[in-house]
Amino acid sequence: MSQVTEYSDKVMDHFMHPRNVGEMENPSGVGTVGNAKCGDIMRMYLDIDDQGIVRDAKFKTFGCGAAVATSSMATELVRGKTIQEAMAVTNKAVMEALDGLPKVKIHCSLLAEQAIHAALWDYAEKHGIKIDGLKPPVNDIDETDEFCKMTDA
Repeated sequence: MSQVTEYSDKVMDHFMHPRNVGEMENPSGVGTVGNAKCGDIMRMYLDIDDQGIVRDAKFKTFGCGAAVATSSMATELVRGKTIQEAMAVTNKAVMEALDGLPKVKIHCSLLAEQAIHAALWDYAEKHGIKIDGLKPPVNDIDETDEFCKMTDA
């Protein structure tokens, strides 16, 4: 028996009309993360200026509607932010901005957070800088993660 999943209007809007989709030429940083268990893959592109402001953010996501919506919202949340402000965009912030996600889709918001961090890591590596609080990216968010333990996806 399949389970019907309820999505907020904002999730549906970002799924049906995603913002900032596509690749970026000469990005400052690119991060790719995935979840082998559910098959979602997110790639986040960031354009960061000399003052450390995220000028632009784009994404390409292979996954379910919630994965597309969380990617779209994550790009909206980091655009115009400083590197440290972008670092502070958590999966919880993405979920709140979307007016929530079903329990079985919470892992999508974690992928969005990790994609931002992976792109910032790439930026830091390219520029030989350290970003306070930034840890090496995790390329596969798997079932050992606390958020994925709560999902059936």
